[in-house]
Amino acid sequence: QVQLVESGGGLVQAGGSLRLSCAASGSIISINAMGWYRQAPGKQRELVASLRTGGGSNYTDSVKGRFTISRYNAKNTVFLQMKSLRPEDTAVYYCAAWSGGDYGPPRHWGQGTQVTVSS
Repeated sequence: QVQLVESGGGLVQAGGSLRLSCAASGSIISINAMGWYRQAPGKQRELVASLRTGGGSNYTDSVKGRFTISRYNAKNTVFLQMKSLRPEDTAVYYCAAWSGGDYGPPRHWGQGTQVTVSS
């Protein structure tokens, strides 16, 4: 099993920046990708960014050029650097991990961290 713990959410003004962190523990050797989802009130959860263990990242169109996903392998931590934040980025952000070679729905989830962007 894999445990994920997020940190770094908060309140920021539009145009500002935040960095989210997600620390993985447990069966980390089984992880083949990590990423971030978000869910705004009344909306479906969406994949924001993902990063495969062997390299290769993907971003949803609305965050391209503003968000960057990275991983610090020595600390089993994945980051989401968010810049030029907009009110529509307001959501609960969830860390996710894929394991066992599967790239379908993530098997592992963090508890979520709130990001609020004021206009």
